[in-house]
Amino acid sequence: MGLTMKATTIYDVAKEAGVSIASVSNAINGKGNIGKKKRDEIFKVMERLQYQPSVIASALMGKKTFTLGLLIPDVSNPFFAEIARSVEDLAHHAGYSVIVCSTDNQDERVEKYIRLLEQKSVDGIMIGTGVENTEILLQLAEKSVPIIMIAREVSSMPVHSVLTDDFKGGTLAAEHLLQLGHRRLAVLSENFKVSSSVERVRGFKFALFEAGVAIEPEDVVSCVSTIRDGRRAAEELIRRDDGPTALFCCNDLLAIGALQAAKEAGVRVPEELSVIGFDNTILSTVTNPMLTTIAQPMEQMVKLAFDLLVGQSEREDAIKQRIVMQPELIVRESTGKPQ
Repeated sequence: MGLTMKATTIYDVAKEAGVSIASVSNAINGKGNIGKKKRDEIFKVMERLQYQPSVIASALMGKKTFTLGLLIPDVSNPFFAEIARSVEDLAHHAGYSVIVCSTDNQDERVEKYIRLLEQKSVDGIMIGTGVENTEILLQLAEKSVPIIMIAREVSSMPVHSVLTDDFKGGTLAAEHLLQLGHRRLAVLSENFKVSSSVERVRGFKFALFEAGVAIEPEDVVSCVSTIRDGRRAAEELIRRDDGPTALFCCNDLLAIGALQAAKEAGVRVPEELSVIGFDNTILSTVTNPMLTTIAQPMEQMVKLAFDLLVGQSEREDAIKQRIVMQPELIVRESTGKPQ
């Protein structure tokens, strides 16, 4: 006679862990005042017995599922990979799991993923990607799914946001290049729909305007956020008769593309062309020459965003905060005086 395996129940877990059923339930749903040590013990027993609480049943009863969603444009951009990594580390410590979704800054993918995350009854969603159609976010807010924007913002609706002062970052880049003596400057921007990039370009232009230096519309080139497209755009600019002596790139990927284009064209960096990036990702220290860039305080941003998101589910009507962090110029080898 074949033995049938009986599924583990909450009673088995309680018995094995030597606690009441209520304690197991509280540990799963983050309720009650169970100590961290006890909760960890209960989770270990659950793992050992392969007990799977019905997440959907918990969600229907309005309990926590201990999952968060993270929407980012592209996990192959190291800036967003580093954000995802930080979010996962913090979440792991707090007993949450994270569903990471790459959106390519496309609204239809954003909508698709947000529906998926709703079905999974996540406890909150961190959004680090451009969302043009704010209707999607309004619907989420109505369903009282906590949302927080990170490194991005949506000015048309009240949601928590933690971001870098991108305008200031753009002015820092311009001031650095102007101080070195550059007067012919160009910009490789991300897609003009990306709010952070728009602000960086605005800050850069503002500082040039203040210094009485002209920059023409054709000197600001919109790119897809890849090394390859940065290379293509930089090639075009380098080929011009009165090409720029300095390039401001709105992220490190575009800056690396620009370094490649310069190398292929036999243009020396920084002697003949200065290149400055943005984000201060791991990539900026492995290029040759190493990349001058504008740093965002990524770990602090993630920590603040995470705490706001997880705390938000407990406090429904908290005032929406907009936390703006200061960027910092990191000077390395890719910028110098023009010849």
